Amino acid sequence: MNAPDAVPDLLSRCDYEPIDAYAIIGDCRSAALVSRTGSVDWLCMPHFSAPSVFAALLDRRHGGRLLIRPRDVVRVSRRYRGGSSVLKTTFECASGRVSLTDFMSIPKQDDAPHRLFRIVECEAGEVLVDVAYQPRPDYARAQPDIAPHGEFGWAYRHADAVVLFDADTPLALDETRRHVGGTCRLVCGEIVRFAFAYGVTAKDSDSGLDHCDGHLDETLAWWRHWIDQCAYDGFQADAVVRSCLTLKLLAHRSSGAVMAALTTSLPESFDSGRNWDYRYCWLRDTSLLLQSFIDLGFQRESKAFLAWLLRVGRKPRLQPFYDLNAQPPPDETILPHLEGYLGRGPVRIGNAAHGQLQLDIYGEVLQTACSFVARGGLLNDDKKQLLSSFGAAVCRLWREPDASIWEPRTAPRHYTYSKLMCWVALERLIDLQTRVPLGMALPYLRAERARIRREIEMHGFDSRLGSYVGYFGGSEPDASLLLMARYAYADANDPRLRATFRYIHERLAVDGFLYRYPPGAAYDGIGGTENLFAVCSFWAVDYLARAGEIDAAIRLFERLLACANDVGLYAEQFEVNSLRPLGNYPQAFSHSGLITAALAIDQALAGRRGQQITA
Repeated sequence: MNAPDAVPDLLSRCDYEPIDAYAIIGDCRSAALVSRTGSVDWLCMPHFSAPSVFAALLDRRHGGRLLIRPRDVVRVSRRYRGGSSVLKTTFECASGRVSLTDFMSIPKQDDAPHRLFRIVECEAGEVLVDVAYQPRPDYARAQPDIAPHGEFGWAYRHADAVVLFDADTPLALDETRRHVGGTCRLVCGEIVRFAFAYGVTAKDSDSGLDHCDGHLDETLAWWRHWIDQCAYDGFQADAVVRSCLTLKLLAHRSSGAVMAALTTSLPESFDSGRNWDYRYCWLRDTSLLLQSFIDLGFQRESKAFLAWLLRVGRKPRLQPFYDLNAQPPPDETILPHLEGYLGRGPVRIGNAAHGQLQLDIYGEVLQTACSFVARGGLLNDDKKQLLSSFGAAVCRLWREPDASIWEPRTAPRHYTYSKLMCWVALERLIDLQTRVPLGMALPYLRAERARIRREIEMHGFDSRLGSYVGYFGGSEPDASLLLMARYAYADANDPRLRATFRYIHERLAVDGFLYRYPPGAAYDGIGGTENLFAVCSFWAVDYLARAGEIDAAIRLFERLLACANDVGLYAEQFEVNSLRPLGNYPQAFSHSGLITAALAIDQALAGRRGQQITA
């Protein structure tokens, strides 16, 4: 075993890893990022947007981590077990082979402790495995006082939580009482288990280590039962299922709220300070991914989200995003004591965009509600009243300038996408009114819908360019307009939509992948380098499939699949030219875009087969 003072030395040698080196595990209340080298480098407790316990992702020296690393590694491979979110990493070492199984158990109750398990098994030869436990609560602003607990366990208190770390092998505490670690020598057939538990009570001070194998079986069964609801077996089904599982890991089990991403402050570029906190529920992102879930056979998540939406919909105006308790997130602040990923700060918590007016969210929410009802979902009186209030808000607000989908930090504008989604909101309300009584005047809704369309056609379409443009009076393209066909504003082969696709591709594409809008400060008020936005390229796939250009859609989709990491995860953006992932990770928007694109191709292929049969 290492001497206790060797643990800080081991930690000091840990460097930053590429964003795509990480896989995600979670319990549908929080989630962790595990690197290819066996380090848990990101975990917030007791929920997604709470302060971090491990944040080496944002400061390799001071952020904290839970490291289990075999020595003399030659090759690493990993996969999720079956249709689950249980991760297995295999290390081929100079002297043998070791597997590491990582998972968070799914609790039966929302207030149960969080439990993260790590199981190390020597499958061949003899291997040395280094272990280092470095908790750093509250974004490393608190220093834990770690004390022995049980035979091979350790404990500290933070706020109202008891935090445990147990092993079935002896470890050592360094003299500062801030690091625990050691080295295990494993021979073929030997297994060592570790358990991290957050939120245990004095009455039930159990990490769960003694029942680790049982927790593993239950967790595998839970995930397989959940994914069995998926009714999809079409085009690229494996990638669709993995994206579903990733999105479920970002969804809070009790509220139905879905995090835009697991992380904060992973840079979108390295020269602009575009480091944002995405650990909140954006109504737009959640609505878009739930539309995909509904199409795949998942109804429960949409029902839970609509119930959660009741808590936020009582306000005079919807905000773009909320925390898990349906409250505005904290004010945006910078944590100067953390250096940021690769030393590229700032590290931000909170997000100043929460006060923006973003009119498009009404359309996305009402689209989700309409899809839910169309597939047999029921609305109680409270939900009907809520949806009616959204319609009234759209009729009242649609003439206003706003910040729209990309949240620029410029003065509000009349964005074409926002007007489109206001049109969608009223279109879906009219549809809903024909299915369930909402108490709204259909002639009034139809008249307002027609007025919005006239504004889009008069001011959002540039006849000189022959294309719809990002905002009224401007000439810049915006990739969000690729969704006009998806929302049935016009057919994908409408001449104006085809010209818009060409204009977007001419101005925003780099080797077929898209920026979301022209780079530079003029569009978003931020400046610095902008990179390729993953979901926009998936939207291009969706458009191509709807336009009947199926082969082109498949080629682009397959290129995007090749940009995922080895366990199928996407960040927010791709760096121009290198295509390495950038931005917060894993990104819900990117994975919902993959599902949308795959479903569009599958539907187009089905139509092609139908035409061949009747020919």
